[in-house]
Amino acid sequence: MVISLGAYSQKTITISGRLIDADTEEPIIFASIGIDGKSVGTVSNTEGKFDFHIPYIYKDHMMVIRMLGYSNIQTKISNYANSDTVTFRMNKASKVLEEIVIRDSLTGGDIVSAAISKIDKNFPDEPFLMDGFYRDLKKVGGKYFSLLEAAVKIYDEDYKAPNNKNRLHERVALMEVRKSLGYSNKFTRYFEQYNLLEDLLLHNNIRYRQFPEQEVFYNSFKRGKTTMYNGKQVHVAIGNFLVPDNAGTMFIKLFVEVESYSIVRMEYERRFNNEVLRKKGDLVSKYVSDVKTIDFKEYLGKMYLNLITLRSRINWHDEETDQLKFETELQQELLINNIETNPDERIGRTERMRRYGLQYQDESYNKEFWENYNVIKDTPLDEEIVSDLEELGTLEEQFEY
Repeated sequence: MVISLGAYSQKTITISGRLIDADTEEPIIFASIGIDGKSVGTVSNTEGKFDFHIPYIYKDHMMVIRMLGYSNIQTKISNYANSDTVTFRMNKASKVLEEIVIRDSLTGGDIVSAAISKIDKNFPDEPFLMDGFYRDLKKVGGKYFSLLEAAVKIYDEDYKAPNNKNRLHERVALMEVRKSLGYSNKFTRYFEQYNLLEDLLLHNNIRYRQFPEQEVFYNSFKRGKTTMYNGKQVHVAIGNFLVPDNAGTMFIKLFVEVESYSIVRMEYERRFNNEVLRKKGDLVSKYVSDVKTIDFKEYLGKMYLNLITLRSRINWHDEETDQLKFETELQQELLINNIETNPDERIGRTERMRRYGLQYQDESYNKEFWENYNVIKDTPLDEEIVSDLEELGTLEEQFEY
């Protein structure tokens, strides 16, 4: 991790850094960066970089970096007040695992079944409130044309299985929204116009118990090599199977703590078999794939959502000839950067976001707010995205428009 301390003020300390593997020097993506014993946090991006805005009152606390398969890094925040750059490298936890011999007959299916059955025990059983950062990007024909970002509060009663797995149980309040001018582009009509954040929250398979009940689902899982997270052993279960009715294939990798059977992370990919979704003019759309990651973190003995990402690809074809006309892609991210247990605050029915698109629920752009808010940092890899979006002017100008 390459780290520097800047923007030192009485309100916040901003730490900017980059996480790398100690052996390969490859970036470590979507690692959790937080404060020991506190719920404030952020994640590294696709280059291992991050900006972490820390309340000044925590200047003497320990910053902790956690990632599956690696040993934690702990360092005192105030140690870097006078340093321009400090280099840290994350070490793989394999050396610890080499000393551990696990003798049991658990199958991958056993691990998955036990983890799902213990969701009620391992996840929140009392009300909680989360601060989150949401982002979506739309792409057509290989070119990005729209960006929307939102700061939100998410309230939920607990993690009990809802009666309706397809209806949002959480209540969400929009704090701030900013968007590029591309949301007025003609190509937006080729994307769904409903509330995309609501749709992303409904992709939390653990919260909504969206797992097949058939035995074939559990039998499809194989047991992978045990890994480590936050100093604890973690089972790995890997499933690859056909979706019923020949609707495609599904791949799932589930990471489960050995001792508690808490679900730490889920990686998911589904590929579809040319199913027609909808028609627009003389074109029809067909789902290509969904790629999703759901990441959790422990706080006060319970597991809470940390990060959820989703990349959906849909292609548009000529209805008569089936010729591919253009490809579309929607990228979504939701980062939880603070958690409050048993909050006094509730999100009332009149405060929660509407079910229609967020682009129609935006307020005036609050630049000062965004300068001190924990977001998923942009990277040089995103230069292509910025270049595409800024054909209509700088993003700052578009946000203020």
